[in-house]
Amino acid sequence: MVEVIASASVDEREVERFARMAEEWWDVNGKFRPLHQFNPVRLGFIRSVTAAHFGRDARALSPFGGLSLLDIGCGGGLLSEPMARIGFQVTGADASEKNIGTAEAHARGQNLALGYRTATAELLAAEGLEFDVVLNMEVVEHAGDVDALLAACANLLKPGGLLFVATINRTLKSLLLAKIAAEYVLRWLPRGTHDWNRLITPAELRRSLERAGLPVDRVQGVVFDPLRWEWRLSSDTDVNYILVATRQLN
Repeated sequence: MVEVIASASVDEREVERFARMAEEWWDVNGKFRPLHQFNPVRLGFIRSVTAAHFGRDARALSPFGGLSLLDIGCGGGLLSEPMARIGFQVTGADASEKNIGTAEAHARGQNLALGYRTATAELLAAEGLEFDVVLNMEVVEHAGDVDALLAACANLLKPGGLLFVATINRTLKSLLLAKIAAEYVLRWLPRGTHDWNRLITPAELRRSLERAGLPVDRVQGVVFDPLRWEWRLSSDTDVNYILVATRQLN
């Protein structure tokens, strides 16, 4: 049994399943290959939106010095590390101790100073921690209680802070592409990675964020371009999308 921190937002079976693959987080040709391919477009999006919001120069080498960032469900640190490289003071949190061990070991090998925690969003919020930016990327579709997760994320944001939530829409198109094609035809993902019935539409996610007191500023689609074999931003939210919300100033 993999050690997992329990909370309302955590589905222990989902965390255990990803923890069993912990050694493969940084294998670009392994089970997390789709996330490695997805990383450039989501990193670029986070960088540009955050720079505009906080008045930073997105073209600078390290534009986010002095800003704190929390990566919830950080896994092996695939987003946490590049966020640290562009100046954020990063805390990566995951409910799986095994995932955090993998993330810490890789960061040490890269000589990166990151703070990793085996913790849930609720636990960190209960400690009174607050961050300028909170990332919740490809997590809500695996959560036990989405409302509880997003409420905790809202409490973890400083006034004026940004929350990024990335997930998969629940449409016929996503069933065909993100489930059947990705898991059974192309075998980009292990079978069972996503339960289509647990996927969340942008409207549902928006309502959940609003219940948490976070108005949505932007809904951004992300699509895979088979001709260039790369991900790109798009107006199409039928499969992958990112919502950006802001905690209002007091």
